[in-house]
Amino acid sequence: MLSAAMETALPPQPWMTAPATRAVIAALAAEGTAVRFVGGCVRDALLGRAIRDIDIATPDPPETVMALLRAAGLKAVPTGLAHGTVTAVAEHRPFEITTLRHDVETFGRHARVAFTDDWQADAARRDFTFNALSLEPGGRLHDYFGGRADLEAGRVRFVGEARRRIAEDYLRLLRFFRFHAHYGRGAPDAEALEAASDAAPELTRLSGERVRAELLRLLEAPDPVPVLRLMAERRILAAELPEAGDPETVARLLPLEGGPGEEGAPDPLLRLAAWLETDRDGAEAVAARLRLSKAEAGRLALLVAPPLSVSPALDVPALRAACHRVGAGAVGDLLRLSAARAGDVEGLAAALAVAAAWQPARFPIKGRDLAGLGAAPGPEMGRLLEELETLWIESDFALDRSALLDEARRRLADAARQNG
Repeated sequence: MLSAAMETALPPQPWMTAPATRAVIAALAAEGTAVRFVGGCVRDALLGRAIRDIDIATPDPPETVMALLRAAGLKAVPTGLAHGTVTAVAEHRPFEITTLRHDVETFGRHARVAFTDDWQADAARRDFTFNALSLEPGGRLHDYFGGRADLEAGRVRFVGEARRRIAEDYLRLLRFFRFHAHYGRGAPDAEALEAASDAAPELTRLSGERVRAELLRLLEAPDPVPVLRLMAERRILAAELPEAGDPETVARLLPLEGGPGEEGAPDPLLRLAAWLETDRDGAEAVAARLRLSKAEAGRLALLVAPPLSVSPALDVPALRAACHRVGAGAVGDLLRLSAARAGDVEGLAAALAVAAAWQPARFPIKGRDLAGLGAAPGPEMGRLLEELETLWIESDFALDRSALLDEARRRLADAARQNG
């Protein structure tokens, strides 16, 4: 273990010197307390990655933190006082501030903690060595467990004994794979992998929301496929996600993300759909198990079991008809999934261009138009509207209002003669 004296320096970063950050640091240090940046902002700064969230630790108890922030004119939100967490808001940006802690007792997802002024004790309760780093506002880095070396080596290693840390919180099992997908290189840490594999059956203890968050963040990695293969080999999700299929479909999907000729941002739900091998009922079961939102659940079901066939082999009118029925975005997703599953991208670029160029078309006939022609409201009018819309779509949206009304008159007249 490295001692606290083994410190290195990191040049000041723009996120450290931004006015909002300086305001929060100044407020917390107003009475002489030493505070540090912790967590992902430190880890990502060392790698030169973009900083999303800024977390700060302090020896002061949360009540003091609240008072210091308010005295400086900053908004203070008591987001988790029992666990020492306060959120400061400066220039509309949130900063999570946590009092130094050490675990008194751990049990599953929760722990009984005590506040402390010992930085190393606080670092020791964190999951991975590179998440235990802390950084003074002046740039001095504190590394108690060799986290910087692990980060540079692409090694995801638990602080302390892997089995014990996972048993304290089984979510760490999934976090190990998620962090390896984002930060790991080469073979995973052997001790951590064996501990995670042995504990995999315990994942069923976790809430669907927790599993969902980790899986989707894992799937956001630039290339999650090596980790998906590893998880399949070790049967990590055998009980929690038995619908998971061949990761190679995800591998073929990755270069297809985005629009024609451009690289797209990771789309974890699209990647999840590519990973699953199931039907609509199975997709709905996955959505329920992972507690997906209503919108996410609907999108997953559509991608896994679409209501119509979409592939790059469709001609332009059929692609435009699909765009009208399910939306151009969904058609683009389904085209990519089709190509990934088939392992064939022939015609994909042209088909995606059709979807990208689609402008939503409005069906020019309404029920009141049919009523004006003498149609009685009810099921018959509904069926006639559907038939007319089908004709309009099959014409590649060429039939105009006048032609559709003429067709409606003809059909109403035919129906009258048959009933006459």
